[in-house]
Amino acid sequence: MTTPALPSVLRMTQVDDHRYAVENHGAPGPHSVVFGGQLLAQMIMIAGTRSEDKHVKTINAIFARAGRVDAETQIEIETFHSGRAFASHLLTAWQGDRLCSRAQVLTTVDEPDVIAHHLPSPVVPRPNADDARQVGGLVFPGAEYVVAGGVDLVDPTLPARPAELDVWYRSTDTPTDREVAQAVFAWGTDGFLIGTAMLPHEGVGYAHAHVTLDTGVIDHTITFHRPFDLSDWVLMRHVSPSAGGGRSFGRCDAFDSSGTLVASYSQDNMIRPMPQRG
Repeated sequence: MTTPALPSVLRMTQVDDHRYAVENHGAPGPHSVVFGGQLLAQMIMIAGTRSEDKHVKTINAIFARAGRVDAETQIEIETFHSGRAFASHLLTAWQGDRLCSRAQVLTTVDEPDVIAHHLPSPVVPRPNADDARQVGGLVFPGAEYVVAGGVDLVDPTLPARPAELDVWYRSTDTPTDREVAQAVFAWGTDGFLIGTAMLPHEGVGYAHAHVTLDTGVIDHTITFHRPFDLSDWVLMRHVSPSAGGGRSFGRCDAFDSSGTLVASYSQDNMIRPMPQRG
């Protein structure tokens, strides 16, 4: 069996002892911004270079400014603790002297269970041949996803529905080692929770994003619970329990094909009118 090559967007070029140059994904243009999921994935990969005996447990990122796809991006890493069981890293994404995002990453070793339990998986039919499969976009380039029940996040004319969204996600053409699976998964966690928050509100949808609505991720936290194989379907159950004051909050639990909870994440977002430019 041939092991797939590491995608170029997950490779890093070391600039100095603390900095790595990374590739931006997307078509350059005046309104093309770096996807937050890209930075999450790349930060996980870079943290792995400083914790080869450990794996990422949690990443918490603040997205301070949008980066441009056509600008060089570098990620700086500072390790502020490294012990036998845990290591902690601070990662900052820069474009020139412009700080775009900063994240704290906690890495850890595997240890035996003292107690063990997890939330049961919801019953959601796995994708079949008739389901509409979408490639890339909101998930890792080349990966595919299926929105359960055919829920449409884009069309603002559809009736309101609960702020809940089930998404099946997999990537069959990337390496299956643990660090890469975490990075590819992280890329796909960024793009669904704003749309989930919009679902209960008639006349609002992704079609308005960056047109009449100024939307974006402010804060994003992922916790990995157990190893998983992203070459098989992973179910992501999104809910948005609160929105208001130009912000929304959402969270998600992710389950592997056996129904085991493998990761959870939460997100604070901005949803406000697009500023008027004179």
